[in-house]
Amino acid sequence: MGNGTPAEAAERAARLRERIEELNYHYFVLDAPLVDDAEYDRLFRELERLEELYPELRTPDSPTQRVGAPPAEQFRTVVHRTPMLSLSNAFSEEELEEFDARIKRFLGPGAPESIEYVCELKIDGLAVSLTYEGGVLTQGATRGDGTRGEDITANLRTVRSIPLSLTGTRAEIPEVLEVRGEAYLSVAEFRRINEERAREGQPLFANPRNAAAGSLRQLDPAVTASRRLRFFAYGVGSVSHPIASRHSEALERLKQWRFPVNDHTRISTGIAGAREFCREWAGRRRELDYLIDGVVVKVNDFALQDRLGAVSRSPRWAIAYKFAAERAITTVRDIVVQVGRTGALTPVAELEPVTMGGVTVSRATLHNEDEIRRKDVRVGDRVVVQRAGDVIPEVVAVVLEDRDPGAQPFQMPDRCPSCGNPVSREEGEAVTRCTNYSCPAQKLERLVHFCSKGAMDIDGVGPATLAQLLEKGLVSEPADLYRLRKEDLLQLEGVKERLAGNILRSIESSRTPALDRFVFALGIRHVGEHVARILTSRFPDLHALMAASEEELASVDQIGPVIAREVAAFFGDPRNRAAVERLLAAGVVPQGLPEAGQVVESPLAGKNVVFTGTLETLTREDAEQLARRLGAEVRSSVSRSTDLVVAGDRAGSKLAKATELGVRVISEKEFLEMAGKAG
Repeated sequence: MGNGTPAEAAERAARLRERIEELNYHYFVLDAPLVDDAEYDRLFRELERLEELYPELRTPDSPTQRVGAPPAEQFRTVVHRTPMLSLSNAFSEEELEEFDARIKRFLGPGAPESIEYVCELKIDGLAVSLTYEGGVLTQGATRGDGTRGEDITANLRTVRSIPLSLTGTRAEIPEVLEVRGEAYLSVAEFRRINEERAREGQPLFANPRNAAAGSLRQLDPAVTASRRLRFFAYGVGSVSHPIASRHSEALERLKQWRFPVNDHTRISTGIAGAREFCREWAGRRRELDYLIDGVVVKVNDFALQDRLGAVSRSPRWAIAYKFAAERAITTVRDIVVQVGRTGALTPVAELEPVTMGGVTVSRATLHNEDEIRRKDVRVGDRVVVQRAGDVIPEVVAVVLEDRDPGAQPFQMPDRCPSCGNPVSREEGEAVTRCTNYSCPAQKLERLVHFCSKGAMDIDGVGPATLAQLLEKGLVSEPADLYRLRKEDLLQLEGVKERLAGNILRSIESSRTPALDRFVFALGIRHVGEHVARILTSRFPDLHALMAASEEELASVDQIGPVIAREVAAFFGDPRNRAAVERLLAAGVVPQGLPEAGQVVESPLAGKNVVFTGTLETLTREDAEQLARRLGAEVRSSVSRSTDLVVAGDRAGSKLAKATELGVRVISEKEFLEMAGKAG
């Protein structure tokens, strides 16, 4: 397709921007995608090409600018147009009743008999302010101290549920509109980030709120983009002209402008309904895929809000009803230090087992040396333990009055507990590390990571098996796995003929991994599954990636300077390069995706393929990677443009749609036969 005249290009770019933002809204806000990923990517790439040819078409609200800002040296201070007040808290239903009574006393004889309230879930995230001028997002900021916050505009642009521009007539949209809301992480995303950080030897986030705050305060917006933050709008701040007379009406107007507004919001006439709402969600909060720590109750009428005003730093017209945290008191039996695969030393409290929310907790992270010093946790202490964010157990505080007078402060070891080598802590880092590459603990963790599901996916080779292989000197590094014989495995405790055979077959089947999985398996700091996919899409050849300079790596979209530095340093280390070459010499052949324009000789080349049902031989991810390596375009839904549907067991609606449209359907076996014919 040609680009036409500049006027035609401008018209096409405007249509593309509008269409892509519509698709973002349906996908990230309504959770109802209109097209598959391939079609979205095609439109996005077309807009990128137009903006490269005609830079004057690149507008601040273009979807291509969501991850386009260079890393910030620091965040500048923003003065809020209207202070972002904090809420006073209620910890019981009686305190809610008192809140209602205070409002009526303040309003005096003219107060309504029953105040109309809006009840909203209190999302456990980070409060932010979004300023739109002329309907375009111009500034995003943190709450800060309520008067001044930090300018995090570039990072908030990466949150795809936040509109970059508002749809509507100029008469409808205020010239200046400040929208306030909560940026947060889903529980699943929080777990994914922490699992990735654990694999990389980084300290874990204590809870989703800390993770969201840490993500939004990244100096590199590309890191923020990789965290998949979400947003809920909960109100407005400074507005050039009124948009509603009630808070509930303002929320409806924000919905019309395509802001995500939480569905679980209720209007209550009188405090009794608000009390019931709080009671209901205290019991239902685990139904959600994000965390809430209470309910916010607000007077609905803006005129009454203005009359009530504020006291100190809190509005009189709103209160936060806080749920009781799941906490327990137990005893610290010991504090042990674990060594991760990157050498990070993490202190962990061994606890007297205690039950919270139906889960027995016997260990809790202490994060790092600074955290232990701040809380002053000692062996033998009685401590308050909380399931942080209802997910990860953490020590909240020490019960000092129960402390044994002889309890000694904990000291981080100055030598690695695994290898005995000196440890070090770089300036500006919270983590203490063992820098001995041959440290046994690091070797084990590197091997565990290499064999894990998201990496080489070697089934049957877990931590216990790898520990025995290391102890017996049968394995020292990943390449050694590919030289194992059955008689080696039979030396291990609990391994018989059948299991040994299964392990060898699993190792054998991992010899041709997708390149991104191989790169992830190498255990490079800050390179999780997502970053590995980005790197290998830009460098589809392993040796090209290994030879890439720090500058070349940093020029890749979504790869910031920190990641670029780590990747360049990893491949610049002769020990790491030698380890990779030994893997290749052992018969591991990573499979890269075809480069743009590369002709692939394959029966699948150029075909649109859809997978459905449960496959027997391959995982769905591996099957899709194989199809892409053979030149196919993998789609998520069946349409008239689909060439082939690969159907496994329990195939459902996609199979029915393929039959209806007359699309060719093949089995997994037939797919593998076609793949085997690739030249």
